[in-house]
Amino acid sequence: MVTLHSYLIVTALLFTLGLLNVTTRRNAVGILMGVELILNAASVNMVAFAHFNGNDVAGNVFSVFIIVLAAAEAAVALAIVVSIYRRFQTIDVEEAATLKG
Repeated sequence: MVTLHSYLIVTALLFTLGLLNVTTRRNAVGILMGVELILNAASVNMVAFAHFNGNDVAGNVFSVFIIVLAAAEAAVALAIVVSIYRRFQTIDVEEAATLKG
């Protein structure tokens, strides 16, 4: 039987992996993947809490909202990464930290 506790463990692992990815990566695309993991953990949390409270529709609505937010964030962030690459010829975050050219 899958309980709420099982979902919380999975989302905690997803969130931890995403946070670890964001803090340790120097590559901008790797950092974006970590942010996506964090957003996916939040989405699974919303659906799990809504399901176990008896309101599946609210969890699904929140999940779709988070997915739309993640897609918009990814589009803007990838545009920034492309702009940084054109300017500095690298996607290393440490190289572009000062934003001086």
